[in-house]
Amino acid sequence: MSFGGLLALDQVDFQIGAGSITALIGPNGAGKTTFFNCLTGIYIPTSGTITLNQPSGPRQLHGLRPDQVTTLGLARTFQNIRLFNDLTVLENVLIGCHCRMKAGLLGALFRDRKTRAEERAMAEFSYQLLDRYGLGGAANELTKNLPYGAQRRLEIVRALATRPSLLLLDEPAAGLNIGETRELEDLIHIIRERESLSVLLIEHDMSLVMSISEQIYVMEYGRVIARGTPEVIRNDSRVIQAYLGEEA
Repeated sequence: MSFGGLLALDQVDFQIGAGSITALIGPNGAGKTTFFNCLTGIYIPTSGTITLNQPSGPRQLHGLRPDQVTTLGLARTFQNIRLFNDLTVLENVLIGCHCRMKAGLLGALFRDRKTRAEERAMAEFSYQLLDRYGLGGAANELTKNLPYGAQRRLEIVRALATRPSLLLLDEPAAGLNIGETRELEDLIHIIRERESLSVLLIEHDMSLVMSISEQIYVMEYGRVIARGTPEVIRNDSRVIQAYLGEEA
């Protein structure tokens, strides 16, 4: 991925296993969020391919719009929480459901029986998601009134409402205290099992990365400099020098 003369991603070769929890780490400016933006259609890579394996066969994501990528099964959260603060918790989750609704423009205008039934089904599904992940009691609260940790959780639940096969979490532990980070770790494990999906996370909290990840990729200056299990990464001299610190 190039921006003018700046090469932000250079020969990045990356594989995410089905049902896995994979972490992407690296110093600020390494290209991690740029990589997420390429995966989700916000940026169109200058070259290369992005392939999503599906039951019907491989699907190329290169060049698709963000809404098309979401419909195919990729959902993400953001480093800075991006919720609709003046809407309720339930309404935020319903927005996540929108990509799965089949009612078109006419259905929305005339609100026929089929459209109303679909809306009821989506509302019920949203309530169930909120209950499942500990936010059911706040369904009718304005999102801006939630504590910070609950807002982080809500953003993940909204992503789950799109029914993804791959959940992308951009620094989900940012701003959380130690207790909330432990709850987040449990939540990610629960989501992986309950929803039968894969997880890819960018994260600077190395204790979380090392305890939760099955595979870790390390980036520096737009390149992948190491990959492997937490044990391999912990003992890689290039990673220690580039990211973890000489005394890690």
